[in-house]
Amino acid sequence: MKVIESLSTEDVRAAELFRALGNPARLRILREIAERKTCVTSELVDVLPLAQSTVSQHLKVLKEAGIVKGDVEGDLCYCIDEQALQWIAQFCGDVCTCGDSC
Repeated sequence: MKVIESLSTEDVRAAELFRALGNPARLRILREIAERKTCVTSELVDVLPLAQSTVSQHLKVLKEAGIVKGDVEGDLCYCIDEQALQWIAQFCGDVCTCGDSC
């Protein structure tokens, strides 16, 4: 990602999170994990029209962005990092300060 001078650390983090969420397949994966509370890759492949390698790549992007966490106990099991989603919600709330003026 190209770095723009004078961006705060929070702005950089937000850009990384939004980039990870900017793909429809990743949003669908996130929703599937949210509905199931935890998910293994094979379960996602069963419900998505994507190859296992594609699902794994999308999960890697989500994990690197800190949106999902994965624990290895046999199969890799993913869950949503609720603190990351709360951070995104707070960031968006902080940005939307125009009230009724817009």
